[in-house]
Amino acid sequence: MREDTRPPASAIIAESPLHCLLQLPTPSIISNCYCFMSEIAFLTMEDPGEFWVYDHLVHEPLRNRGITTHDVPWNRADVDWNAYAMVVIRWPWDYWHHKDEFISVLEAIDASSAKLQNSLATVRWNINKSYLKDLQSRGVQIVPTHWLSSPDSQGLQQVFEHFDCRRAVVKPVVGAGAEGAFRISTDDSAEQLQRVADASAGTDLLAQPFVDSVVETGEYSLIYFNNDYSHAILKTPARGDYRVQEEYGGAISAVTPEDDLIQFGQRALTALDEVPLYSRVDVVRLADGSPALMELELIEPSLYFPYDEQSADRMAAAVQQRLPASH
Repeated sequence: MREDTRPPASAIIAESPLHCLLQLPTPSIISNCYCFMSEIAFLTMEDPGEFWVYDHLVHEPLRNRGITTHDVPWNRADVDWNAYAMVVIRWPWDYWHHKDEFISVLEAIDASSAKLQNSLATVRWNINKSYLKDLQSRGVQIVPTHWLSSPDSQGLQQVFEHFDCRRAVVKPVVGAGAEGAFRISTDDSAEQLQRVADASAGTDLLAQPFVDSVVETGEYSLIYFNNDYSHAILKTPARGDYRVQEEYGGAISAVTPEDDLIQFGQRALTALDEVPLYSRVDVVRLADGSPALMELELIEPSLYFPYDEQSADRMAAAVQQRLPASH
């Protein structure tokens, strides 16, 4: 892992390298007095590998509020969760390969004295992309979606007929980071579609018509803390690709979104049963220009702190607001 040498947000460029192991903070002098520190955990993974991790930027703002942050891999054995006032799910970006074990860990945290954020109920609801059906039923416009269970090549071919489209994207209903996603086309042969079907065997999928604005403009990610809008980024795929994630060469830039996008994100969040500590609303514009929800990330979204200089402080303030009163 390399140290974070990224410049301040005002000077950031999307191509800057950042793969860092986070350093544990130490008690500090706050407001010219020694303070007792609350202890919280960020739930992570053992080795982020090629993932881009930004959450170390929140450690200092938390420390300035009397909160010590420890990075704890989600699958580490024999963790005493009672030692923490709060456990915040941050970058356990391998959990979808071990979903049942991950949920068991969250259940153990939830049963401890630590406050789990986001909540176990929110995670259970958000872990399967069928939550899009719920949001659609509550009046939130989503990218048109068709649901498939381990389709064969003929089932994939029917996606084009269902949407009357020439291109589509299929991806697992449990997963993240475009892992297991495929772009398919009416130009694909039966053999090519069968290879996609074989790679997705035994997997429930969702299919969506390819949204041209993803490559023409990009995908917006709007970030909120305690349902208050914080900042936004625009993700654009590398030339010839459709995946906007940094790991696939996607470019990230800070953006001031139009008011209708911010309002759309707010409407999506008000459709939830509870207010999450953190949320990321991924939005694209459809052919008619209207915003549509691609995904609502409530478990372990990257929150892109380097792209807004105040965002880490906003996150720290939101955490502090939710700490149990005894802390």
